[in-house]
Amino acid sequence: MKTRKGARALARFNVRKDETLERPGALSFRLLKRRKRRAPFLSISLLLIAPCLALLLSGCATPRQPTKVFRADKLAAMDAAIESAIASNKCPGGVLWLEHDGVAYHKAYGHRALVPGRETMTEDTIFDMASLTKVLATTPAVMLLVERGQVKLDAPVRTYLPEFTGDDRELVTVRELMTHTSGLPPDLETRTAWSGYETAIKMACAEKLQSKPGTVFKYSDINFILLGEIVQRVSKLPLPVFVQREIYGPLKMTDTGFLPPQSELPRIAPTEVVDGKPWRGIVHDPTARRMGGVAGHAGLFSTASDLAVYARMMLNLGELDGVRIFKPETVKLMTSVQTPPGIPARGLGWDIDSPYSGPRGDLFPVGSYGHTGWTGGSLWIDPFSKTFVIFLSNRNHPTEAGNVLPLRHKLGTLAAEALEDVDFPSRRMHSNH
Repeated sequence: MKTRKGARALARFNVRKDETLERPGALSFRLLKRRKRRAPFLSISLLLIAPCLALLLSGCATPRQPTKVFRADKLAAMDAAIESAIASNKCPGGVLWLEHDGVAYHKAYGHRALVPGRETMTEDTIFDMASLTKVLATTPAVMLLVERGQVKLDAPVRTYLPEFTGDDRELVTVRELMTHTSGLPPDLETRTAWSGYETAIKMACAEKLQSKPGTVFKYSDINFILLGEIVQRVSKLPLPVFVQREIYGPLKMTDTGFLPPQSELPRIAPTEVVDGKPWRGIVHDPTARRMGGVAGHAGLFSTASDLAVYARMMLNLGELDGVRIFKPETVKLMTSVQTPPGIPARGLGWDIDSPYSGPRGDLFPVGSYGHTGWTGGSLWIDPFSKTFVIFLSNRNHPTEAGNVLPLRHKLGTLAAEALEDVDFPSRRMHSNH
């Protein structure tokens, strides 16, 4: 089944080579259009041989259809679960992408916007990724630097951020930032009227630890704010430039980036309405917003189809369509348990088995991994069954009253149940209840 890259296939987020960065981490994008080069002789030749090729290929295997790979009743149940959540005002709409062994079922539901007017949800809608930024931008950036020997996981953070010292901060390692076992508090305070990327980094480096490093799991945006800064200092490139050059560009993830341009606003799903106007094309996360829209913990925008590309690359151990992003061992390292015994299972950046693992549902095994985002998005990948499930929504539009936590869990369970050719060990146990 062909995947969809959006109504405007020629539109892409791209980095201007001559762009002047006004602050560390800031980045602008422009919309580029590809020029089509004509090759008359080749075009005529293809026209002449196309019918012959069609006849020759007619006997070849045809692409498998979703109904041959997925159970139709379970796909219908996923549709119904999403429609029910929309009807109950848990979210205005969403986009689902379920893929197993190269066959995909994807669909848009409900509305992209309710305020100031209703807009129908489309599959090419661009969503605020919120904390999915952690595993779509910061984690892969750090792991590329680890793979290249430029960052050491067990090195103290102060190796790369010398000001991160005092009050036992010098004991915190890069690995502990990535597993949320650093002891840092959940977020920077937003009560006072601070602003600016550099201010945020200074504040993050001065935060006091709330527990001894490596002993307690506490999910913290500050961990990834610091990791984003490590990427910038080590690579000497702002995080958005680094990930565009090293990941999104090579993978042709053309709708993924920070600070989306005004021209893309019609496709962007708005979030919370503040003073009568929704945040649209501006990151919802208040800390990232104060940092200028670019941070290691939030700020990325993307689509379901681009996330599907990224998930395929991860399932294929770092390579896709002849483009290698990671070595296989790097993917295995970041997606295996990196936390000490007795602490919720986390990989490097990735969630495995913690209080945040709702999208895993009841059947995907502990060897699967994923992440969620505050705005209503989730991604869960299962190497065992070669499956991933993506659900993107703007559940906090028009207010924070929306809630997709139960829906994510249900979709994870139904996604596993939908697989015709996979017998999960937990499926037999689940069916007995």
